[in-house]
Amino acid sequence: MDPVTSPAPRSPLPAPPSREGWFGDFGGAFVPEVLYPVLAELREAWLAARADDAFWADLTELLRTYVGRPTPLTRADRLAALVAGDGPAPRLFLKREDLCHTGAHKINNALGQVLLAQRMGKRRIIAETGAGQHGVATATACALFGVECVVYMGAEDIERQALNVQRMRLLGATVVPATSGSRTLKDATNEAFRDWVTRPAETHYVIGSAVGPHPYPSLVRDLQRVIGDETRRQVLETAGQLPDAVVACIGGGSNAIGMFTAFVPDDGVRLVGVEAAGEGLAGRHAATLSRGTPAVFHGAMSRLLQSADGQVEEAHSVSAGLDYPGVGPEHAHLHATGRAETLTATDDEALAAVGWLARTEGILPALETAHAVAALPSIVASLPPDAVVVLCLSGRGDKDMTTISTRLDDRP
Repeated sequence: MDPVTSPAPRSPLPAPPSREGWFGDFGGAFVPEVLYPVLAELREAWLAARADDAFWADLTELLRTYVGRPTPLTRADRLAALVAGDGPAPRLFLKREDLCHTGAHKINNALGQVLLAQRMGKRRIIAETGAGQHGVATATACALFGVECVVYMGAEDIERQALNVQRMRLLGATVVPATSGSRTLKDATNEAFRDWVTRPAETHYVIGSAVGPHPYPSLVRDLQRVIGDETRRQVLETAGQLPDAVVACIGGGSNAIGMFTAFVPDDGVRLVGVEAAGEGLAGRHAATLSRGTPAVFHGAMSRLLQSADGQVEEAHSVSAGLDYPGVGPEHAHLHATGRAETLTATDDEALAAVGWLARTEGILPALETAHAVAALPSIVASLPPDAVVVLCLSGRGDKDMTTISTRLDDRP
């Protein structure tokens, strides 16, 4: 049986951390008392589903026939030549999550969590979204299963992601604007948590990234690791070796942890995450791993952009999906231990990278993904000749065309 379409996961899921819900010094569940039994119920339900071949058979069939998995691994020789400059070009491959139904990797997690909610008898789904892709994916899964869907989205993001807002509403979701704070992803998450506290018994909160209280970081990782598992098989078949480096953008970190997990045990594979440097690290940015400090945020101990007195600092990125002051606790652990490297790309660098990929390969990436593309020249320069590099192309750029065209038109 093909390993990608088998009922069970392709390779063994990671063992639980030594302290349940913790990755080294990061993780845990710091939530209001009313949510402790809800999280305990979710942990038990996920442990049962995780070990159930029938759950994986149902999910794998949906991923195959509805999402379009496995997604292809596309060789990108012209982009490789561009980012290599005068040096030797790598064998560069793109993991095409942009070809998933709804246009991004988010559908992998949304379908898995809504399927889990069905097993738990939860008939009301809530979600937060920044760039809108997780909101669209959750609304899509809820439409498929016929359950109520409420999506919280920052008012600022509603304006810059109007297309995704229309898609969510057409799919039957109620989109609720978050008007406090910076009116972006952080504030949408705050509102979703407030909703969850008021109606915990009937509601499942589909968190879209590898953040939040235990078990969410592990749950989202396990549902997204299909990206890395497919990539591992595909690159061995295509290139005849493991990659020298795998690259992904990091906001909360779901596409990156999905890619990285399959390669964490392989010391020879560099794991490179690329954060949003916004206007520059001396100005407004969203580079949490690079500039954040340890703190509890949205239910977990991780790294956070915060002031000297512990107040959350406003994050900024041209990409709504990276505009978040926190990061998943497993990413904080990989960063702290040195297993993963962290690079940054500014707004202008990401916008330029959209053009690189569009003109060399005929692919319009999401602004989130463009940050990873922007980091390729520095990554490639440090690799040996004929290196193999895989970049997770986490989403397509349709949703960002207004922002891209406006920002490019504003350039001198």
